[in-house]
Amino acid sequence: MAELTMTHMPKTPFKQRFARSLHTDSGIIHVLSQLPEKGDSEFLYLRMHVSGAATISHKGTQVSLEPGDLVFCDHDRPHVVQSDGDCQVTVFRVSKRHLGVSESDLRHVVGVPVRGGEGVGALVSVFLSSLAVEEELHGSRIGDRLARSAVDMLAVLVMELCTEGTGTRRETADAADVSAETLARIRAFIDEHLMDPDLSPQSVADAHHISVRYLHKLFENEGTTVSQWVRQRRLEFCRHDLGRLSHRKLTVAAVARRWGFRSASHFSRVFRDAYGMSPREWQACA
Repeated sequence: MAELTMTHMPKTPFKQRFARSLHTDSGIIHVLSQLPEKGDSEFLYLRMHVSGAATISHKGTQVSLEPGDLVFCDHDRPHVVQSDGDCQVTVFRVSKRHLGVSESDLRHVVGVPVRGGEGVGALVSVFLSSLAVEEELHGSRIGDRLARSAVDMLAVLVMELCTEGTGTRRETADAADVSAETLARIRAFIDEHLMDPDLSPQSVADAHHISVRYLHKLFENEGTTVSQWVRQRRLEFCRHDLGRLSHRKLTVAAVARRWGFRSASHFSRVFRDAYGMSPREWQACA
């Protein structure tokens, strides 16, 4: 199970005392007294700037951090975040294994400021900000599922940073493992809702608390699209029903409607494109 630990740090410098740590894994909530001086090398820490003045040195330039901005931290790769006494941050701890980040990738990830107002950074920042304040969800089944979604989003952010750092797409085997679990859940959901003609990328993404962009990225990695996958699965179930003796009395239009096709003529066209014969011809020779 994915593990996500959230630590709210009030107006104190980074690495000093903080108020609480919320651990959304198997319904457990831990309260800690201070951030460990030495972190476990298994984990990365994500620092989300909440308020106050802070800067980070990146590529020889001092970059000011704004509310919502994100920075990955690693105890094994120290970097300097300068802040005043009124700085407030929220820190998230997550397993490197679940993020699909290798040791060679870390140089493209750790200490790189991510703007919380644009791109993937905005999606991650808004989601984590909401997750951090919804205390009634912590320790619940819903909280655990949201934590898994958060880890999936962070994995996408890591891949984005690696892409920017190398100029090429860096999808490691570990990242693929993380995405595979999410993709399996999504495919099962799609099969359960094929009969709904309103099934769409947006409704699938909403049901799994992920962005449509991330959803498309998952299917892109499989060499297809969300819409193509839905159509393929609907066609497979339609072909199965049309070939069953017990369904011989059903019209082609009825079978098409049953599996979410709004138009019988459109169904007939895509069926012929997929199988080289019309639905009626398939039904007749089955």
